Amino acid sequence: MAATGTGNEFHAHAKPWGVPPSVFMTREHLHFVTGRLAEHALRKEVAALSGKIGFAASIDVLPITVAALMTPAWIARHIQVPQPATKVIIPGYCEGDVAPIAEVAKVPVQRGPRDLRQLGELFGQQDERKAGYGGYDIEILAEINHAPRLSLEQIRAEANKLRADGADLIDVGCEPGGAWSGVADCVKMLRDDGHRVSIDSLDPNEIATAVKAGAELVLSVNGTNRDSALDWGCEVVAIPDDFATLGGLEETVEKLALAKVPLRIDPVLEPIGFGFAASLARYMEVRRRFPDVEMLMGIGNISELTDVDSAGVNVLLLAICQELQIRSVLTTQVINWSRTSVKECDLARRLVFHAIRQRVPPKHLEPSLITLRDPKVLEFGQEELDLLAGQIKDNSYRVFAENGQIHLVGRQLHVSDVDPFVVIEPLLQKLDAAHAFYLGYEMAKAATALTLGKQYQQDEALDWGYLTREEVSHRLQKGGG
Repeated sequence: MAATGTGNEFHAHAKPWGVPPSVFMTREHLHFVTGRLAEHALRKEVAALSGKIGFAASIDVLPITVAALMTPAWIARHIQVPQPATKVIIPGYCEGDVAPIAEVAKVPVQRGPRDLRQLGELFGQQDERKAGYGGYDIEILAEINHAPRLSLEQIRAEANKLRADGADLIDVGCEPGGAWSGVADCVKMLRDDGHRVSIDSLDPNEIATAVKAGAELVLSVNGTNRDSALDWGCEVVAIPDDFATLGGLEETVEKLALAKVPLRIDPVLEPIGFGFAASLARYMEVRRRFPDVEMLMGIGNISELTDVDSAGVNVLLLAICQELQIRSVLTTQVINWSRTSVKECDLARRLVFHAIRQRVPPKHLEPSLITLRDPKVLEFGQEELDLLAGQIKDNSYRVFAENGQIHLVGRQLHVSDVDPFVVIEPLLQKLDAAHAFYLGYEMAKAATALTLGKQYQQDEALDWGYLTREEVSHRLQKGGG
């Protein structure tokens, strides 16, 4: 089914992929439009989908290398739609009013996905492993550290950001050394803004003031303040007096339970090097002793105090919580490498909930958590790029990142090297400043993709998962961009 000359043939009009002509009378015939570069990949995707879903198909390879450069008006001048076609599918990059295409095609026109690997989603295809994905039962408490040092407006802004990232409660972090006189104003403001609020303090007076203003949860209660907790009238988090031995915890839990004070237990997670593994064992021990009691894990001692990007750490800690039925976590996002911990926990709780409930590995379920490297990198290969260089008729340049090198492909030109300065050298005398800047920017992205093992697509943002910032297309369509 290779192209046979003009580059805009549709193929197998009567029997796409061997389908008998009679089938056209009983099922949809989709006519896909693409450019030369994506032809082979599109054929593979469409062939697989047509057999699975049950539609007839034809492919129109138009006389252009990169589909992203198409416009509806241009497509309308080149498209050839077979008589059996019931719909035309154009590339997702093709922006603008599709009316010119529909007028020529005489059938409905639909814009497909930008990434042809997502073509199945156009037909409602979904990985059965992901059916029902998105649920969770772990609550996120997001702490505003050193709240007494901040203005109310700073606290408000931070609380709104934390809620937008997935926080269920805003934890007001107080400081030792005396009760904060502004705690009531802070809690009331947050409550008026629609936030659920917890207070992070051991000072009974500070806690009582915060609860009266609307705080619904107290972190934390131990032997020093458990008597006062009987009068607060809200839920509390019980912690041991001695972390290593869980000393005092049972006495605190018993006293609170007898007084019918709702509680959660936090055995306290210790930093690596200070008893991390032993503290994990204590969570298991507490779950064994109190199988029906709610629990909380404060995870900042690991995410904040470990030299590693926090996303993977948060996934593992949330997985432990999910398996032990710990239904709430307390997180902070102070140090730079964990400054998106709340968002990470929101994504992680959905991932681990689905994996454990459905008994499937937490793999290929949540691509937003994969930020540093991409799940898969596709390449065209040296031969295909050389062929492309011979087919290009315009003055534009294409940038690729493959086989450890940056490739610059243009009309009768294919330069490749690990060093982008070497790649751009042959063009320095030909490019104006705007073109040089554009290509330099694209090659910088390509170099980053090669370094990290990411998929590079010209004029597209690199995929940083939940951290991705979409780019506006700056492709220079005249004179060499």
